[in-house]
Amino acid sequence: MTLLVLGVVVTRAHAAAEPVQVLALAESVDAVLDNIRDWIMGILAGLATVFLSLGGVRYVMANGDPGEVEKAKTAFKSAGWGYGLAALAPLVVEVLKGIVGA
Repeated sequence: MTLLVLGVVVTRAHAAAEPVQVLALAESVDAVLDNIRDWIMGILAGLATVFLSLGGVRYVMANGDPGEVEKAKTAFKSAGWGYGLAALAPLVVEVLKGIVGA
């Protein structure tokens, strides 16, 4: 019984002696919004590159088929939209910073 009480006291003292630290990866809201901007730009540019590649492959493999050429053009348009949105991501984040006051 004495050993059990001693064990509880030592465990509680040890647990109370450890400092509690909360680690944050970002220092401020500004850093979080910058990270969001970087992620959005990366994802959009990556998807746009995939669509550009698919459009190029479809265009080369179309072999004169008008339906496939139209599908390739649609993929090129989608890639253009993706690159355009990726270029506008910093503007969106600046607007968000203005709204939050960061």
